[in-house]
Amino acid sequence: MNTVMIPPASQPAEQASQHLNPEVWAKVNRLLLRKALSEFAHERLLRPEAIDASEGRYRLGAPGQAIEYGFEARRMSLDHWQIDAASISKRINGQDAPLDALQFIIEFSAPLGIGQATMPLYLDEISSTLYGSAFKHGRHALSADELTRADFQSVETSMSEGHPSFIANNGRIGFDAVDYRAYAPEAGSPIRLVWLAVHRSQATFSSLSDLSYQQLMQEELGAATLAAFEQRLRALALDPDDYLLMPAHPWQWHNKLSIAFCADVARRHIVCLGYGEDAYRAQQSIRTLFNISRPEKRYVKTSLSILNMGFMRGLSPYYMLATPAINEWIKQRIDADPYLRANGFSILREVASIGFRNHYYESAIEQDSPYKKMFSALWRESPAPQLGPGQRLMTMAALLHLDNDGHAVLAALIRSSGLTPDDWVRRYLRAYLAPLLHCFYHHDMVFMPHGENLILVLEDNAPVRALMKDIAEETAILDANAALPEKISRLSVSVPEELKILSLFTDIFDGFFRYMAPILEEQAGYPEQGFWRAVADCVRDYQSGRPDLAEKFARHDLFAPRFTLSCLNRLQLANNQQMIDLADPAKNLKFAGTLVNPIAAFRQPD
Repeated sequence: MNTVMIPPASQPAEQASQHLNPEVWAKVNRLLLRKALSEFAHERLLRPEAIDASEGRYRLGAPGQAIEYGFEARRMSLDHWQIDAASISKRINGQDAPLDALQFIIEFSAPLGIGQATMPLYLDEISSTLYGSAFKHGRHALSADELTRADFQSVETSMSEGHPSFIANNGRIGFDAVDYRAYAPEAGSPIRLVWLAVHRSQATFSSLSDLSYQQLMQEELGAATLAAFEQRLRALALDPDDYLLMPAHPWQWHNKLSIAFCADVARRHIVCLGYGEDAYRAQQSIRTLFNISRPEKRYVKTSLSILNMGFMRGLSPYYMLATPAINEWIKQRIDADPYLRANGFSILREVASIGFRNHYYESAIEQDSPYKKMFSALWRESPAPQLGPGQRLMTMAALLHLDNDGHAVLAALIRSSGLTPDDWVRRYLRAYLAPLLHCFYHHDMVFMPHGENLILVLEDNAPVRALMKDIAEETAILDANAALPEKISRLSVSVPEELKILSLFTDIFDGFFRYMAPILEEQAGYPEQGFWRAVADCVRDYQSGRPDLAEKFARHDLFAPRFTLSCLNRLQLANNQQMIDLADPAKNLKFAGTLVNPIAAFRQPD
């Protein structure tokens, strides 16, 4: 259990850049430019001009500069720009010029609203995103067909895009090049947690009502490791009963905790016990780790003070206090609901948590701050024990994944399932969309249902049910007057009535389905209108079975002609260190007009 990491100076210097070469660099710049053009046009920050609408040819001039981009695109539902990456060209003073994503951001900084204060950090995030993309596209990666047969964690580490909407989606500011290969999900390196003994005077443990601290530690560490840790404390003349055992990400320990919490370390309020025995692998959410030594054991999620996609990725010790209680309450509601139970929808509970408070930062900083979120951890159920015979797991993010040759996992799954695209999609919608509709309309409950937060259970590569994760931080009850137990009262949020439906339109329709539809059309031969018809049928099937909710269906109308366009990149560009106030997310939303609702055309007459 050596606690000393290999110093960067002893590693080959060229390893930091060996994946960077002209060919891969040109490819990833072209791909990121395609995404930037598409998403910034979608959010109406940039307005490409049609040269020949019938041929789908467009131009975009940089303001005040003799710079012009040209490309071919299809305008699809939800004002999605499906751009042909190979068609993108750049001309300066009429002469061909190489594509450069960083230069593109600088050229269009004015219409993108990037000021001098945010520009350096945003360029850092773009550079880091390109660096990671070059690694992913330069490695030997599993093909789309191979991913339909791969195990859960092989799929997880094979993902190459990150969040589909954000341009700077792999910033990870704080990691150096050595950290990248050690801790980035795509690197797939095994990670061993650092275990610390933390004094009970500053740490709080919370758990499900039927899970004790002793049981958790026994199951996670085992008797031999527990005895060894206890012996180390006694060797320092410390009483083990005065301490809780707490895991930390190794990066967090070496870069933050051992320094920012050095007073607590010196006073033996934090005692480093060394590395644990089990190996973990970083998930797409980067601070969540899956146990690869014992997959049936729990995930561990830790504070990780790197800046990524608009937030410092900490965990609040105050949120940790209520985390298990929130999960327990939500799980009880789901299990008691006949519709959700029949559907198979469930959550992966966050079963226990520990938060440690640094008195210096607590007393000095009044407002919410990442400095108060540097040292917390939680344990989440593993999905592995929940599988039935013949079932397998796959992150829902894989449905948007294209391999390095541009082939889609979604199309490969459909082919391998033996189902028609229409049958496959309708099974998927029953597993994913239908339970989320029920949670919204029946329970006033919303999650954050993007691809990384859902795990699909597949049989013969067809979806049979969905498992929701990341519960306590990203679940809300859209009823400010809901009678909730005191411990979980923070779930209740006040949202303007007209914005409640955006939790479905923005997070599901615009945030996920918008990207699925072009893949299905181009690589599975399933027309875009056929997909949206299936979505409409799923909504209608649910609503037809719940006449008691007719008033809610009318008030929050999923067949409305249009809905408000809520923009994620506008949020990040406005404040790339803290995009929104998590205590009141609705007040920070950035809107840009409306979108035509693609299922409105399928509304049945009254």
